[in-house]
Amino acid sequence: MADQAKVLSTDALEAFRGSLITFITKARRSLDDSIDQVRQTRMWLQNDQRIYCEGEIRRRTKTLEQAEDELKTAQYGGKSEAAMVVYRGKIRKAKQDVEEIQNKLQLVKRWSQVYDNRAEPMIKKMESLRQVLEGDMPKALNYLTQVRDTLEEYLHMPVPDQGSTPSS
Repeated sequence: MADQAKVLSTDALEAFRGSLITFITKARRSLDDSIDQVRQTRMWLQNDQRIYCEGEIRRRTKTLEQAEDELKTAQYGGKSEAAMVVYRGKIRKAKQDVEEIQNKLQLVKRWSQVYDNRAEPMIKKMESLRQVLEGDMPKALNYLTQVRDTLEEYLHMPVPDQGSTPSS
């Protein structure tokens, strides 16, 4: 009986095929989500953060100018030295705030320049995975279907009579 296989069921193949379909579906979704996140991060960095920082620079610069005007008004108004210390403290704080947001804008600009160089290799790897999911995996599913069908046919073949000799 060396030329016969003992195939009792194709259920395991069908279960594996179902699991593979589930994997492909989830992997595609995850891949799409990841690529979308990379693109959204790029837009956030290059647009949202830059616009936010530029607006904050304008707002904080205006606050600094107001603090400087308050100090000048206080100086002309003959305010006490204690009051002047408070106004100078406001100016110092406003200058720090302006410097902080200017530094943040410089970081945003720097990251905007290098983001694509850093993200592109990862995107290429994700795209090659997409090619596997969209090209190779459907072929694998078809192959599994063919194997299952072939085994099903084999299962339904009549068993040859063991006592008879093959006819010439």
